[in-house]
Amino acid sequence: MRAVVAINGEAEVRQVPEPIVEPNMLLVRTICSAISPGTEIEMKKRAGETPVSLGYSAVGTVLQTGEGVTHVRPGDRVACYGAPYVKHAELLAVPKALAIPLPDSLSAEEAAFVGLGAIAIHGLRQAELQFGSKVAVVGLGILGQLTCQIAEAAGYRVYALDLLEERCSMLRRSGLQTVFASYEELEASLRADYLVEGADTVVLCAGGGGAELLNQSLGWLRDRGRIVIVGDMHAELSRELMFVKEAELRISRAGGPGRYDAAYEQDGVDYPIGFVRWTEGRNMYEYIRLLGERKIDVMPLISKKLPVDRVGEAYECYLRAPKETLGVLLTY
Repeated sequence: MRAVVAINGEAEVRQVPEPIVEPNMLLVRTICSAISPGTEIEMKKRAGETPVSLGYSAVGTVLQTGEGVTHVRPGDRVACYGAPYVKHAELLAVPKALAIPLPDSLSAEEAAFVGLGAIAIHGLRQAELQFGSKVAVVGLGILGQLTCQIAEAAGYRVYALDLLEERCSMLRRSGLQTVFASYEELEASLRADYLVEGADTVVLCAGGGGAELLNQSLGWLRDRGRIVIVGDMHAELSRELMFVKEAELRISRAGGPGRYDAAYEQDGVDYPIGFVRWTEGRNMYEYIRLLGERKIDVMPLISKKLPVDRVGEAYECYLRAPKETLGVLLTY
């Protein structure tokens, strides 16, 4: 079967063996898979002579179910998340906890971003916000756009920042108006509230070097506020600024509890809901529920759909036209 790999800094399609379906897993024929630019472009850059699989979020049709899989049947469409099981490939062997059935009302394209949706949801859960809380979301790529829409749907007061006006305009078209293209505008808006000066939480969805941005974020927080890092950035903080606010720093790990746990993912052992309310699988379900209830709208964020054989062009879109490129799908 065809699959996308990174090798020597480039992405290409290669023929690889078909996956084997084990107990608590299902075989899925991929309809489309979503590129996560922050993670995948960096992985592609770092790749050497050993091929590295790319991708972790997709939608497909169930072909076969292994022993222990009861929530879906062959012929059902499912949204799938989680490397190394989910990747840009024609066939996927997916653990049952990482495959969510789709209602007929949803398109494969919007559901294909289920991985990024779960990551956005878990990032907001790490912020421990309550109804009416003020959250500033910094970085309005596909992940930041989803985070803002989900936060708005949850009843939080959302303030958004990106230095690219085109991305700000995209978010404003979704209905959110407290969107800013400069640090000064964001800070002024956060301080204009006479009840709570500053944000309860700053969620950082930006990537790259983080020292300057992290320390600026401390200035946007209220006393004893919280910073949550969701994007791929380095954490270098001023102790003095942290001390003055007695601020808290958290790093959000992927889509939620269960990620990277072999017992949960491979063996199908779910966490008891009374102890772990929101696993990565339950976060995936919430993303699909929000789509189905039209609380969020992903379709305007899809910039391009390209056949998997043109994967090199797909990644180039982010480098050549970052202002116009948010979500890119590969089709099979």
